[in-house]
Amino acid sequence: MNPPYVQTFQGGLLGTVGGTAIAPGVPNSAVDATIAANEKFNTGFPQGQLSCASLLANAATCLPPVAITAVPDGKLHAPYFMEWSLGIEHQFGNTGSVQAQYVGTRAVNQPYLTQVNGYQTACQGCFAPFPYMQPTDGRFAAVTQLSTGANSNYNGLQLTAMKRMGHGLQGQVNYTWSHCLDTVSNGGFLQFSAGGILSPLPGDLRRDYGPCDYDIRHNFNGQYVYELPIKVTNHSLGYLLNGWQVSGTVFWHSGVPFSVLSTPYSANGNGIVQGTGPQFASLVSGANPYCRHCIIPGVTQPGTIQWLNPNAFVSSVDPATGTCNGGDSAQSCQFGNLGRNALRGPNFFWSDFYITKWFPLNERVKLRFDAQFFNVFNHPNFGLPSIVLAGVPGKPSTQTGFGALTYTTSPPTGLLGFGLGGDSSPRMIAFQARLQF
Repeated sequence: MNPPYVQTFQGGLLGTVGGTAIAPGVPNSAVDATIAANEKFNTGFPQGQLSCASLLANAATCLPPVAITAVPDGKLHAPYFMEWSLGIEHQFGNTGSVQAQYVGTRAVNQPYLTQVNGYQTACQGCFAPFPYMQPTDGRFAAVTQLSTGANSNYNGLQLTAMKRMGHGLQGQVNYTWSHCLDTVSNGGFLQFSAGGILSPLPGDLRRDYGPCDYDIRHNFNGQYVYELPIKVTNHSLGYLLNGWQVSGTVFWHSGVPFSVLSTPYSANGNGIVQGTGPQFASLVSGANPYCRHCIIPGVTQPGTIQWLNPNAFVSSVDPATGTCNGGDSAQSCQFGNLGRNALRGPNFFWSDFYITKWFPLNERVKLRFDAQFFNVFNHPNFGLPSIVLAGVPGKPSTQTGFGALTYTTSPPTGLLGFGLGGDSSPRMIAFQARLQF
């Protein structure tokens, strides 16, 4: 027999080896139960002991359920990628050009992970596809299955206009209009954003087909440099008026997608055990999902900006009770009708502006002075909503903080550097002087 690569045992209220106390060395300790299960497994497995789920097992020596990582049918399919493009470019004079390009990609047999031995303890027929009260195979605890079969595709129109230096002006603008769809982003191993969904429900991969975590439909950026055409011949006056330059950068893109989920079932310690997957909320028919910058009493918290309309979403589970919204029945206890990445976060806008002045000191040495304005318009750029677990419409106590913007994102440029988080996003002004020789 081949032992599992990593043997894992879960104690606690919903664990497979028992115990409720969190401290070791106390009665009914979940820590002690986990240690005992591991020792029992290490002793019994080499001796060929059966799982405790077997009818032929010896209750005193049988093996407790162990968590494993499995591969279906013992094989994986090799992922492969396809890419195609078509472009056209035209030049205007000696300094100008435009380019248009279509780019398409497709990825097939991407890897993803699924918890295939999960079950639920809420009610018979609830939260399909999870079975009721017992896992598919009682010999094992959580079974993480590595599969291939996730797909993705991307189509984009990329436009570029460029002006090389001429008459004191140079610049470039780029615009991309694109759409990316997949079932799992980033190969199923790393989240692109905090709310990224990596594991689909067992046997329901296609339901996760939707916008990629990084699907930005519109993306614009530009940069420019302009040397002011001032040529004063008077030495004293030219010393002040000549040698000025302005430059800058502009970034704008549409919002990043994210998902809205139901609150997990939790009444009487019941719920989904050993299973993961997106527990989507439902969208109220005809309701506008967005409520940008509105203030909802009891929901919008001080210092936050409301982005989603909390009354447009319904959780399958009432957060106030932990039971299903509408009663614990097979009809009420089902995942909602929303899909993966069905909502969009706020747009992003950022612009820097620079003023430069050269002071000639002699024929070989110049003094360069710069005034740098990062985020010149002091425009705030917010990240995705922090709370995306829906509540029950009409019950503000179940919706507190839902769908609100609470933090700013990291800027693409800045006085303190790149990728330093939202703390570096307000307008910053710097003055700089240096000698050039």
